[in-house]
Amino acid sequence: MHAVIVWWDLEDSRQTIESLRGFLRDEAVERFSHVPGLRLKFWISDAAADRWGAVLLWESRQAAQAVLPNLAAPLIGYAPTERHAFDVEATVEGEFALAALAGRGLALEPAGS
Repeated sequence: MHAVIVWWDLEDSRQTIESLRGFLRDEAVERFSHVPGLRLKFWISDAAADRWGAVLLWESRQAAQAVLPNLAAPLIGYAPTERHAFDVEATVEGEFALAALAGRGLALEPAGS
């Protein structure tokens, strides 16, 4: 398995964390649900530092190197500020109450929930 982390500092972008949440709801989540070899992608934000990013977990390094739909960079206006790739040494799933991860997160939950 292979992991990739990308971060954008949004200070030079017209986009905001809130506008990017709309982008997730309207387009990105659905598109990424069909990417071969992608086991998990979760988008992350840090409002205090005005940063936006994603963590991707891939079945293999080859899958991670495949051409992806480049959705965020054109919207934000530039390539990620940081990009790091890692080999995954081990994975585990703990005990949890949620049956599935799909459809979770601030961008996809109704306001006030």
